[in-house]
Amino acid sequence: MVDAIITPNGDLDILSKSEIASLQDSSTSVYAALFRNCALAVLSTGADSDDGHELLAAHADFKIELISAARGLKLKVSNAPENAFVGDQIIEGIRSHLFAVLRDIVFLQDQVEIWQKNGESMTDMVFKTLRHAKALKPRRHPNLIVCWGGHSISNLEYDYSKEVGYRLGLRSLDICTGCGIGAMKGPMKGAAIAHAKQRVTDARYIGITEPGIIASEAPNAVVNELIIMPDIEKRLEAFVRLGHGIIVFPGGAGTAEEILYILGVLLNAKNKGITVPVVFTGPEASKAYFEQMDEFIGKAIGAQAQSLYKIIIDDPIKVADHMCKAMKDVYENRRQSDDAFYYNWLLTIEEPFQHAFDPTHENMAALNLQKNQDSASLAANLRRAFSGIVAGNVKPNGIKAIQKHGPYTLDGDPELMASLDALLASFVEQRRMKLSGEYTPCYKLLSA
Repeated sequence: MVDAIITPNGDLDILSKSEIASLQDSSTSVYAALFRNCALAVLSTGADSDDGHELLAAHADFKIELISAARGLKLKVSNAPENAFVGDQIIEGIRSHLFAVLRDIVFLQDQVEIWQKNGESMTDMVFKTLRHAKALKPRRHPNLIVCWGGHSISNLEYDYSKEVGYRLGLRSLDICTGCGIGAMKGPMKGAAIAHAKQRVTDARYIGITEPGIIASEAPNAVVNELIIMPDIEKRLEAFVRLGHGIIVFPGGAGTAEEILYILGVLLNAKNKGITVPVVFTGPEASKAYFEQMDEFIGKAIGAQAQSLYKIIIDDPIKVADHMCKAMKDVYENRRQSDDAFYYNWLLTIEEPFQHAFDPTHENMAALNLQKNQDSASLAANLRRAFSGIVAGNVKPNGIKAIQKHGPYTLDGDPELMASLDALLASFVEQRRMKLSGEYTPCYKLLSA
C-alpha cells in the first residue's frame, strides 16, 4: 500500500471551496463516497478481478482527501494500491484518469439538481456531460468507432480484437470502448500501434464508464480520454451519440445488453433514415457464438432486428474496410440531414431506453418479457434483464443484493425464456460471465 500526495499537472487545478467541502465530508455527501470508490477503481487498474464488491472490501482502509492550496488542488491518498505507482510517483496515465473521475463527479453533483429542476432531457444531460469532458470535437469528419465486447474473453478473441483495432488504426479511425480489459482494451492497443506507424499524433482512445461498473472494469492503460457518465443508460446513449459506427466482439451479459440497446433504438421507425453501421465480428472459433446470438435476436425481436447488423467472421481487414467505407456514408448522411458530426442529435432514443433501471429483485421480477408487445419495447425490457444480470455478476450493490436475497427471478413467454436460457447457459459454459472461479448464476428463469 502507498501513501502519496498527487498533483493534477494541468488536468484539474481548481475547485471552489464549496465543491471541495462537499467531497471532503463522506458522512454527508453521497458524492464523496462515489468519488472515493471510483478513485480506488482507477488506482487498481490491472487488478486480476472483476468483482467490484471484493475490490472495495479488500481496500476498506483506502482513503482519499482533497487538499485545497493557494496554488491549486492536490489529492492525498492513504493505503492506495501500489501498482498505480513507480516508486513514490504515480503513473501519468493513472493520474490523468484520477482527475478525470474528479472532474466528472464534481460536475455531476453540481448538475443533477439543476437538470431535475429544469426538466431537461436525458439527451441534453448526456451532451453537457460529454461537452464538460471536452469529448465533443467539432470540425472533425466521422471516424470514431465504438467497440463493444466482453471483459472475460479468450486469448484468441482478445488477439483478434487487437488485430481489428490495428486495421482500424491503419485507416486513421479512432476507438471508443467501455474502457476496461478484454474486448475493450484489445482494439485500443492494436489501434495505438497502427496510429504510431501512421504518425497519427492526435489519436483518440475514449473510455466511457459509469460508477456502478468502474470497480469491476477499471480503465485500461491505453485510454487517453476517460469519461464517467451518471448511470448505464446515459453511458449507452453517450456511445451511440458520440460514435459513428459500432463493432461488437464476443462477450457476455453486458455485451448482450449493448446489442439489445442499439437494436432497440434502431428499430424505432423515426430512425429509419439515420446511418449507424453495426458489425458483429470475431475469430473463426467464435462463429458459433454469433450464430447463437443471431438466432436469439431473430426469435426474440424478429428478422427486422437481424437486418440492422452485418456479421463478419475471421476477417479483420474486411471489418476495417467496411467501417472505413461506412464513415463516408455517415458523413453524407449527416450532411444531408444537417446533423452534427460530433453528436448524433437526430437519433431518436425513447424513454424506455433512457430511464435508469434499478435492478432490484422486485423490478427484475416485474419485467414484461412477453412477446405480445412491439419489438422495440421487448428489446428495452430484455436490455434491462441483462443489465440486472450484469449487476448481480460484478457490481458491488448487485452482488450484495444477491447474497442477501438470492438470485433474481425472470419470467415471461416460455419460448422466449427457453431461448434466453440457452443463450445464458452458453455464456456460462464459455466462461463469459466472470474472469475467474466457478460461476454461480445470479438469476433464475421461471418459464424456461
